[in-house]
Amino acid sequence: MAERTTVRLPEALVKRAKRKAAAEGRSLTALIEEGLRRVLDAHSTVAKAERILPPVSTATGGLMPGIDLDDAAALQAIDDRERAERLK
Repeated sequence: MAERTTVRLPEALVKRAKRKAAAEGRSLTALIEEGLRRVLDAHSTVAKAERILPPVSTATGGLMPGIDLDDAAALQAIDDRERAERLK
């Protein structure tokens, strides 16, 4: 079932749209409907194309030897050493 609604558009745009619809032998409603469908369809394909998935780790074997997750100070020291190495 079609729904009725009120849309406020610039006068110049409505005049151009009416001329185009008349030249094509169809109603203004049909022209607006086609335009909305195109915009909505294009938006859904663009949104799907922009989706980027994060990389998936292929690491196996668990923690590196000597890593104790319960020792926060040791973890911070390891992180500091790695950061210092990267900055060299």
